[in-house]
Amino acid sequence: MHPALIALIGTASLAAAMGIGRFAFTPILPMMLSDGLLDLSFASWLASINYIGYLLGAMACALQPRVWRRWPGLPTPPFGRLVQIGLMTTVLVTLAMATPWPAMWIVSRAVAGVASAVAFIYTAGWCLARLTAAGAPATGGLIYAGPGFGIAVTGLAASVLVAAGMPSATAWLAFGVLAALVSAGVWRPLSGPGPRLVSQRRHAGGTATAPVVAASTAEVTCFVVAYGLAGLGYIVTATFLPVIARAAVPGSPWIDFFWPVFGVGSMLGALAAMRLSMQGDLRRALVAAHLVQALGIVVPLVWPVTAGFAAGSFLLGVPFTVITFLVVQQAQRLRPADPASLIGLLTACYGLGQIVGPPLTGWLVAAAESVAAGFDRALVIAAGALVLGAALHVEAMRRWPFSGPTSPAARRAG
Repeated sequence: MHPALIALIGTASLAAAMGIGRFAFTPILPMMLSDGLLDLSFASWLASINYIGYLLGAMACALQPRVWRRWPGLPTPPFGRLVQIGLMTTVLVTLAMATPWPAMWIVSRAVAGVASAVAFIYTAGWCLARLTAAGAPATGGLIYAGPGFGIAVTGLAASVLVAAGMPSATAWLAFGVLAALVSAGVWRPLSGPGPRLVSQRRHAGGTATAPVVAASTAEVTCFVVAYGLAGLGYIVTATFLPVIARAAVPGSPWIDFFWPVFGVGSMLGALAAMRLSMQGDLRRALVAAHLVQALGIVVPLVWPVTAGFAAGSFLLGVPFTVITFLVVQQAQRLRPADPASLIGLLTACYGLGQIVGPPLTGWLVAAAESVAAGFDRALVIAAGALVLGAALHVEAMRRWPFSGPTSPAARRAG
């Protein structure tokens, strides 16, 4: 299979699993509020439930090798089959959101979170394994444009449905059908041979390597906390952008296009990340990414007009997947002997930031004198979290200087 086709399959899978399964709730939320199906407080909890599901799914994938080592008789399905399960689940839970039962929404958003995590992780594994075998591993960076593409498409589709006066249930049904069509398009290639679940066994023998000096606990803690702050920083806007825009610039005909602009920014950021050098100190790029996202939040606050929201949405989207990409690379530098456990810890901390953001926003809005004032306070906190995360990276660069191609604190001894 041609490397471009492999990357296209991965991009489409992530567009469905992430752009629809995880983030379609954002452009549809104003429609659900307008239909009187829920209030902002319940919407905040639905968002957090989805992020809890994503956290649980990611942690389950991270713990899989340990479970399989303990019970080696467990089945080892191929990655492609797991992606298919994730996509099929995304279709079902998206369609279930069209029902008028709030209890069903709670279950659907939780399961959608788990499914999107499984699809994301094993799509990356399936694509990267095949691209490496095809001699084109660098092409794998293209798949990270998938979530942004899905966000852009669903945002544009939602704006069309809003303009047509359609209810939110119609939007959920339309997105469920769209997810089904995308899944059908990638189903057969995913059914082919590919990597499978395996236990991470340590084999005896082989060539001895020099010992690796791991980063200090203080450095790792600083890094993990900074990533958690990034999760809190972006999630307020990523969950409530169309609602925030309606409160700040009521009547603007461009309100429903701000979310697609976020998606376009995310796509372009993912493509730009492919050109970054992985040999230098990645913390510089992380500082820049944090500050760009913070700027994306601040611009609409100080310039609350249509152009301000468009610029802010784009700036917020550009580092969306870039931050995660850089963090994974840095985790491999800090823990070169066993990066998986650190990546799991990072995922958990980032997930906690995402989980806290929506209910905190709901509480601030409920306690404020107006909806706009409540959102403004939440956005100030979100921007502050990103700036604090950038400051932690700057402090880490000062305390633990970069000194070589491996990492500032993970160098081969001797």
